Amino acid sequence: MNYYLIKESLCPCQAEDIKTADCQFAAVLTWKEWEDVNDSFDMGIDMEMDRGLPRETKAIVNMDSLTGSFRRPALTYGHSEAMGFSFALDEKGIVLVDDTGYVVTLVERIRTTKKWRLPGLERFLYDLLESTIAGDLGMLEETEHRLNEVEESITTDETEVMPPQLNEIRGDLLDLRIHYEQLIDLSQELEENENGFFREETLRYFHMFTERVIRLQTLVSGQREYVTQLRDLFQSGIDIRQNRIMTLLTVITSIFLPLTLIAGWYGMNFRYMPELGWVWGYPAVIIVSILIVIGSLI
Repeated sequence: MNYYLIKESLCPCQAEDIKTADCQFAAVLTWKEWEDVNDSFDMGIDMEMDRGLPRETKAIVNMDSLTGSFRRPALTYGHSEAMGFSFALDEKGIVLVDDTGYVVTLVERIRTTKKWRLPGLERFLYDLLESTIAGDLGMLEETEHRLNEVEESITTDETEVMPPQLNEIRGDLLDLRIHYEQLIDLSQELEENENGFFREETLRYFHMFTERVIRLQTLVSGQREYVTQLRDLFQSGIDIRQNRIMTLLTVITSIFLPLTLIAGWYGMNFRYMPELGWVWGYPAVIIVSILIVIGSLI
């Protein structure tokens, strides 16, 4: 169990300290610890939180509390595994529940790097959510470079196989688009402040976070369109190469079609064909065939 008081920075404390403190708190527990001590927080939670790794990012407003979950999808480039946590909060503080250690890492990073002029639950939540997307801009920039490399390979190499990383990137971008949509919904639910847990003057933190996620979502949408364009470019290259092959086959067929006619004609071997008894008949057919080929090429 990890308990913190939200002062000018996160201050580690004991469980009994959060009941007598004159400031809000943050607690990080495992699911077993949450089951053992959840009644001591007196949050009035009237529905169960998602146990284990959450399936989605969401926030649910209850009568006396707000519960929800956060899930970051597994990505081929970036995070190799899905990560997430569940939470419950009211006006007194927030409890974060996670068995993987992911949220402990985030909270400890906030504790060691953040100091606040206006401390409070809203600012802690803002920094916590910000830390979940801290590396996303750099990750999307790397994705842009990979897409540029794929485009170069498509335009310079006459490969007949779709670059495998293109489908992998497309899948990652789809997962990120859904993830950002859920993050926006979560942030807007917090900004709505239906139960009045947050101070009105600090709701701007959630608005700032929403705007940042929207910008990331816009980048993802642009890259998804880029992937579609690259797939179309690859298909166009395949079509062009197939057209070249068909053109070559058409030229060859056009050249040999009259030669096939001559071969079929003189292969009938009628008894009174004048050319069969002519000493120059065979050379004449060869010369005529050569002239036909040259004329067809011209």
